Amino acid sequence: MAPNNETIPIEQVTDLVHQVDIKGSGKKMTFPRVSYPPLELFEHCDPGHLADPKKASILEQASQVVDLSPNIGTEIHGLQLSQLTEQQKNDLALLAAERGVVFFKNQDIDSDQLVELGKHYGRLHHHPVSGHEEKNQYALSLYSDPASSQKFRAQREGSPIANTLHSDVTFEKQPAGLTFLKLEVIPAVGGDTAWFSGYEAYDRLSPAFRQFLEGLSATHSGDVFERLSQVTGIPLRRQMPQDTVHPVIRTHPVTGWKSLFVQPGFTRSIVGLRKHESDTLLKLLFEHLAGGYDFQVRHKWSPGDVAIWDNRITNHCAIADFENNSTRYGFRVTPQAEVPYFDPKSKSRREALKEQKAQ
Repeated sequence: MAPNNETIPIEQVTDLVHQVDIKGSGKKMTFPRVSYPPLELFEHCDPGHLADPKKASILEQASQVVDLSPNIGTEIHGLQLSQLTEQQKNDLALLAAERGVVFFKNQDIDSDQLVELGKHYGRLHHHPVSGHEEKNQYALSLYSDPASSQKFRAQREGSPIANTLHSDVTFEKQPAGLTFLKLEVIPAVGGDTAWFSGYEAYDRLSPAFRQFLEGLSATHSGDVFERLSQVTGIPLRRQMPQDTVHPVIRTHPVTGWKSLFVQPGFTRSIVGLRKHESDTLLKLLFEHLAGGYDFQVRHKWSPGDVAIWDNRITNHCAIADFENNSTRYGFRVTPQAEVPYFDPKSKSRREALKEQKAQ
């Protein structure tokens, strides 16, 4: 597996910019004043290559397996992530690569255990600005209380929620592979998360348009976090990469399937096109993604749910429709994966599944 070198042990971090008591959890969200060096490239070995194609260690040992839609999303009952065997960890990588997002119900795993599980899938990502759990710098805190939700709504006023659709940290040279998210405090109503399939988004485009996109690359930027740092006064813990370039169509290294790899969260321009051409093309692709009601799955959270998704072939957004007096809290662990690439010999998901059925 990829190396996981902690730059600064968390026990040595004593200078805090800000700390927040998380209501209903007994935890604290910490914003330390530390400085991390730029992330270095590493060779990523995806454990999905070690999986059983039938994924029997998960699909045959779960008490219930539910595919939530034809194109994306599977729900697993009766298995604890805290107790997975090595084979189950590898099979999980393949399951997420094929189904996009996998939900495990009623999980007992804590943040430290989730961090250890995440290390199996790659080098863990240090977020440059967001808060994390007090004693674990790799457990990113996702927290919304009445005060923060009002600020969020004020910032997003007049802007559709589809504009927040994203794949995690694509501004990095080696963006996220899997992401693990456990919610522990949820609103009484609302606060769902929606995921969209990049595989099916690619397949829905015309053959001529797909061929055109396969020759293009796009720039990705984390400028939103630079602005967040300026507005909040929370310093960046690491300098952001500038104008990272990734292919518009990406090949998944395990499935070999093609996926549309742009989103409004971090994608900023198409390389080689004039600005008005780039803006027009990205607007079309973003609207194509946001309108994919038949290649998305929306998850209504229960306490203890864990969602595991593959950022290489999905986009997602949190739906901030809950009441202002509600609290929502969870922690996220995000391993990085390979440098995105496009293999001209790769196939679409539909094409690959059709060939499998014909065999």
